[in-house]
Amino acid sequence: MYDTIIIGAGPAGMTAALYAARSNLKVALLDRGIYGGQMNNTAEIENYPGYDQISGPELAENMFAPLAKFGVDFLYGQVIRVETEDEIKRVVTEDGVLEAHTLVLAMGAQHRLLGVPGEDTYNSRGVSYCAVCDGAFFRGQDLLVVGGGDSAVEEALYLTQFANTVTIVHRRDELRAQKVIQERAFANEKIRFIWDSVVEEIKGDDIKVQEVLIKNVKTEEVTAHAFGGVFIYVGLDPMTDVVADLGITDEQGWIVTDEQMLTSQSGIFAVGDIRQKQLRQITTAVGDGAIAGQQVYHYVTEHVN
Repeated sequence: MYDTIIIGAGPAGMTAALYAARSNLKVALLDRGIYGGQMNNTAEIENYPGYDQISGPELAENMFAPLAKFGVDFLYGQVIRVETEDEIKRVVTEDGVLEAHTLVLAMGAQHRLLGVPGEDTYNSRGVSYCAVCDGAFFRGQDLLVVGGGDSAVEEALYLTQFANTVTIVHRRDELRAQKVIQERAFANEKIRFIWDSVVEEIKGDDIKVQEVLIKNVKTEEVTAHAFGGVFIYVGLDPMTDVVADLGITDEQGWIVTDEQMLTSQSGIFAVGDIRQKQLRQITTAVGDGAIAGQQVYHYVTEHVN
């Protein structure tokens, strides 16, 4: 029996584990893979306080290192479902059942993929899903942004401070973003548009992206365009399948919490990218984790004999 089980060992989960364990709680940190989450897919991080530049895997190692010192149990397992029929929370995995007085949900979110040739090959080598994370690496280059919603257009605007040009490719003939955001994009001399089109293939050399094949969905004509980077914003999906029946998500699947990271279910907290929130960054994930770890301590103190 644990005081808390934290599902997901990204920066939010690791921070929650640290704060809870430092409060002398019995803590399990559960993940289906290596700790670090999406940081492990990030070659270089330049916007985390205290580091001029650090690789994602190295930052993950630094965050994980103190956890053993405070007695956190790091467990591997694929979660099947979460049960909350009584005050005890049960996490059912492929290998068995874990029990705790509280849960911290930190499973994160995953970017929707285009599913085109070259996308996986050049991931972190010119293909990115985060302009705030990677934009500064593309100074003076011609960049492509895929998508037409708020995120795509906002990130395109953000990239203009680094790029030579930013081209938005969208499968329709008009953007889906809010009108005020569209107006800013149309007024920006660095932003160009390719309408009624989709990415067919991302090509490059042994090092990075060099070219993108784009298909017009009306004429079916395929043309080649030179780009140094491709930023993909066709959607983000919360990884909330295992808690979909708990009634703690909004219509899109994001978990709704209060400022203490508490969900509508007593003793269940949520942190990081899985939450309904505006900014999804390592720094905001760490902040969420710190709050949840402290709130778990208060919950256990008040509710557990």
